[in-house]
Amino acid sequence: MIRLVAFIAAMVAMTGIAGAQGFPSQIFNQPIDGSAASWIIRTFGLLTILSVAPGILIMVTSFPRFVIAFAILRTGMGLATTPSNMIMVSLALFMTFYVMAPTFDRAWREGVDPLIQNQITETEALTRISEPFREFMLANTRDRDLQLFVEIAQEKNQTVVVDGRVDLRAVIPAFMISEIRRGFEIGFLIMLPFLVIDLIVATITMAMGMMMLPPTSISLPFKILFFVLIDGWNLLVGSLVRSFN
Repeated sequence: MIRLVAFIAAMVAMTGIAGAQGFPSQIFNQPIDGSAASWIIRTFGLLTILSVAPGILIMVTSFPRFVIAFAILRTGMGLATTPSNMIMVSLALFMTFYVMAPTFDRAWREGVDPLIQNQITETEALTRISEPFREFMLANTRDRDLQLFVEIAQEKNQTVVVDGRVDLRAVIPAFMISEIRRGFEIGFLIMLPFLVIDLIVATITMAMGMMMLPPTSISLPFKILFFVLIDGWNLLVGSLVRSFN
């Protein structure tokens, strides 16, 4: 976990310190290349990138699929605040770390660690760090979504494909909409059995003439019992993890 946190901090700091000669110990201690203005701009850029680190983590990892599926599960069961948002987000976050562990390890081994050992430059380290994430995103992005952003770029006379290599400007948004789509597909499958339980309970209560009794108040215990009996968390989390390429 300590290595993972250090890796994320180093990854988001790369773009803000590219070209710096004193990474990391001298970045805050003295102006770079003798220019105070340059040092201020680089420091401001570094702090800005660190502030959007959570967004970067969401954009290039499996986090969206997990959090969408968990949110739809809670809605389907009819539980407004249980489990709490903190538990849901924490579970999605740690499942993301589990799925992304090979990608994090490769980025650390090929990019961050050589940079710390002063074996490569910051620009080369940024390329090596982004490559594992590029491969992960391409493996989990629909061709149709990727082609959409490539075609939009071509309509605006922008080049996002060079020598068969798609730029991250097109890969990241294509990956995000693919993840959101898959999250809703999984959520639809999650909602179906709970919808059936709601329909059965509503039909029974209507047939018994219980017009003033909300069917959801009766179906909620049955939905919770059903989810527990089928070992729902194990099935859901296992299916989500196996859904990534």
